[in-house]
Amino acid sequence: MIPRYTILSPDEVQCIHEATLQVLQQVGVRVFHRGILERLAEAGAEVDRSSGVARFGAQLVTEALQQASKQFILYGRDGTRTARFGYGDVVTLSSPGQYSWVDWHARRRCSPTIQETYQAIKVGDALEHITIVGAMTQPVDIPEPIRDIYLTAELVKATRKPTRVWIKNGASARYILEIYRIVAGGSEAMRQRPPVEHFLEPISPLQMPTTGLEILLEFTQAGLPVSFGPMVQASATGPATLAGTLVQENAEILAGLTITQILRPGTPVMYGGIPHIMDPRSALISFGSPEQALMGAAMAQIGKHYGLPVYINTGLGDSKLVDVQSGYDRGMTFLMGLLAGGDQLGHMGIAGADQGASLLQLVLDNEMFAYGKRILRGMNLSPAQLATEVIAEVGPGGNYLGLLHTARHFRKEFWIPSQLWDRGSWDAWQEAGATTMAERAAVRLEEILARHEIEPLDEAMAREIDEVVAAAKRDLLG
Repeated sequence: MIPRYTILSPDEVQCIHEATLQVLQQVGVRVFHRGILERLAEAGAEVDRSSGVARFGAQLVTEALQQASKQFILYGRDGTRTARFGYGDVVTLSSPGQYSWVDWHARRRCSPTIQETYQAIKVGDALEHITIVGAMTQPVDIPEPIRDIYLTAELVKATRKPTRVWIKNGASARYILEIYRIVAGGSEAMRQRPPVEHFLEPISPLQMPTTGLEILLEFTQAGLPVSFGPMVQASATGPATLAGTLVQENAEILAGLTITQILRPGTPVMYGGIPHIMDPRSALISFGSPEQALMGAAMAQIGKHYGLPVYINTGLGDSKLVDVQSGYDRGMTFLMGLLAGGDQLGHMGIAGADQGASLLQLVLDNEMFAYGKRILRGMNLSPAQLATEVIAEVGPGGNYLGLLHTARHFRKEFWIPSQLWDRGSWDAWQEAGATTMAERAAVRLEEILARHEIEPLDEAMAREIDEVVAAAKRDLLG
């Protein structure tokens, strides 16, 4: 039996849905793309061309929800490693890119270089519970106009897992998709076995950005999946009430989904319910608040109500270092999101609320997922698991250590943690150096960086990809 957590009743989910339709019909969404505005008008939306605001009728939204494909699979370069959405799997992703790099030894941040990127790819490739490998960095030694293209090339060369970077605009998206076409074996092969999705983040409140829509056009034309993930901040870019924030978040997602289905009916869509609060003392976004856990669980319910795969920002935190607060923030929000049925939980390896990329945190996040996946397996209540005959056999005062039943079941029933976890005696712990989990994770990180072997891409294909990057340099750098 798989445990599930619900925070909203069916009537409350319907209440949020109806409030969302009211916002979309009466307020609408500003769309910063003339071509898409015209497509919306042709489809029946009420478009104010002077303001760029489109208002969506309930029927238009309902039809789009019916048309959207509810499942998709992302494929790594050789098809052996995949990320499945809408199948009941839990997908993990190392961050697509942070602007700072955390030096956990010195407790400081620095600007990342491509050398840190190579380290991040190696660690993401090595960690068994990371499904999609992100670049984790925005390396300053790679020119910004081609950075996303360069990072995509290096990712597909260095890992067989699906990959992700933050895509800058429609121009760079074309080069990135060309890299993926090469790896997939052509446009049709890429459509049949999509290697990547587009993640579009609306600008809250209620705006669709030009660059995101440019990329959306490239991805829908290629027949690839898309995700919409507004980061509404309660009391800043959204209402101070959690329910109001959910309504606005839902409205921005459904507006994006509707646009996508108008552009290409049947396009797979992931529901990215990732609202946050603004901390009233610092005026900064919070990733680890209890409200984050509540809203993440609620958004998972709403997305599942529509039958869509769901991405929620849980399993993150506000603490900058690996410490008690980090454990509280991540573990408590992660578990609620996991039990609520999220398909993908927050990007891994982030220090604080997008304060930097941390490989040490990535190693520990990998362990958190191992723990959580065991909880998600729940319990089996078959007659063998109920074990009444075995209990009778042992009787009062006996023990179960030597039984065949124990040998058959304990490895399946119990999660056996890695060596990073401490379950031993005090004396054994002292003899081993009296280390913390963070210190043991640091040792594993160094081992990965020193020993993990990347399986290289075919040399001819790598040269072809390098030619795409070279063309991007000529075209985009001038």
